[in-house]
Amino acid sequence: MNTEKRIIKTIKNVMPAVVTIVIKKSLEEVKQDLKAEQASAKKVLDKIDVLSIPKDKIDAHGMVQIDGGSGFIVDTKGIVLTNKHVISDLSAEYTVITNNNEEYKAELLARDPVDDVAILKINPSKKLPTLEFGNSESVNLGQTVLAFGNALGIFQNTVSMGIISGLSRSIVAHTDPKAPAQEMRGLIQIDAAINPGNSGGPLTDMYGRVVGINAAIVSDAENISLAIPINAAVRDLEDVKKYGKIRRPLLGLHYLILNQDFSEKLHLPVSYGAIVMREHPMEKAVIPESPADDAGLKENDIILEWNGEKITTEKTILDFLETQNVGDLVQLKVLRGENEMDLALTLGERK
Repeated sequence: MNTEKRIIKTIKNVMPAVVTIVIKKSLEEVKQDLKAEQASAKKVLDKIDVLSIPKDKIDAHGMVQIDGGSGFIVDTKGIVLTNKHVISDLSAEYTVITNNNEEYKAELLARDPVDDVAILKINPSKKLPTLEFGNSESVNLGQTVLAFGNALGIFQNTVSMGIISGLSRSIVAHTDPKAPAQEMRGLIQIDAAINPGNSGGPLTDMYGRVVGINAAIVSDAENISLAIPINAAVRDLEDVKKYGKIRRPLLGLHYLILNQDFSEKLHLPVSYGAIVMREHPMEKAVIPESPADDAGLKENDIILEWNGEKITTEKTILDFLETQNVGDLVQLKVLRGENEMDLALTLGERK
């Protein structure tokens, strides 16, 4: 089978499992949100003109469509994967629209506290088409990929093609508008076109196996898009099936990953590791009653090694945590002043 026929066949096989996620809130809630936004921007209006909201965005129940995203079905009984940032507003209602335009009210099963992954459940009357998982650890630079989704919240059944342009990318992003920005690591960089509304859609290989979840675009660049590796979502699904929730390990400290420049500026004796330090004056560097606190870690300690492997800018504490489970025993090598010491701790569960 030639390349063009392969792509067409894959698209036909994948599309039935790609869904649109519609986000709605009551008209009253939308008005309150607008008032809050205006107040925070120090703008004062006596009233909000309801007629400024397009009538086609208000349904018979007085609900307003405020946004949209994408997702894909991974279980015939109605399990849907998407991005956490697509369903960030917990006061909103979420509707899943399948490829054949059937609508289902969605229940939120879980949101990953670290990765930009969320799991929804719908209740279909029949078995649904699903997608097969690939292995995101086996993807290669230059590999052809297909990105599916609901572009701009308008154009359903959109697909674009590109290649994997980079691996293990990291960015700092707001996956939840009400939470601080967080670092996201291990991302897959692609040059396939992704637009707002594509978030949560599947990134597949040439055979339709999902290798990532479309997550973000770099707004100041051209043809740089990012996807969450599918292995992170597979782990989350396994947790939900086993525990009824996503379980992610907790260390319990704030830190800065060291390099040569930081070490010189801080006059430190080493140029690698993670120095335990607070991010803001009002917080603590080590979270009280956390595994790090129980193990005796202190502010200004430098964690040099994790289970015998050096902590570097290429492999940070976050990278090590990605490979660990709640309850794992971890051996740390720590530099305190001029003295090296070995500390052991048991990872807790992140809430």
